[in-house]
Amino acid sequence: QVQLAESGGGLVQPGGSLRLSCAASISMFNIYGMNWYRQAPGNERELVASITTGGTPTYADAVKGRFIISRDNAKNTVYLQMNSLKPEDTAVYYCNRDSQIYVLKDSSWGQGTQVTVSS
Repeated sequence: QVQLAESGGGLVQPGGSLRLSCAASISMFNIYGMNWYRQAPGNERELVASITTGGTPTYADAVKGRFIISRDNAKNTVYLQMNSLKPEDTAVYYCNRDSQIYVLKDSSWGQGTQVTVSS
């Protein structure tokens, strides 16, 4: 069973918006903080946003003020609302648990969802 399934990506013009979803088929979802990451071709994976078990968000400077992370524990789902998108936001976006145990395991990652910002 796929543990993390990202969706919602696509092609959008600069200044547009997308809403990404991460469906987490994992036990005890409520006890994990969750992160969104992104990786562009040739670049290392970077942390975009985090949300604690209690719903407190943090953001990378590059997306602060434009992106909003949220979670719905009843649905085992994490969201990333992406506004005012820029071409440099183009990347494959992934979610994962905010735990090194899972970040360091290749099998814990989903397939990601492609976000392309272009005119």
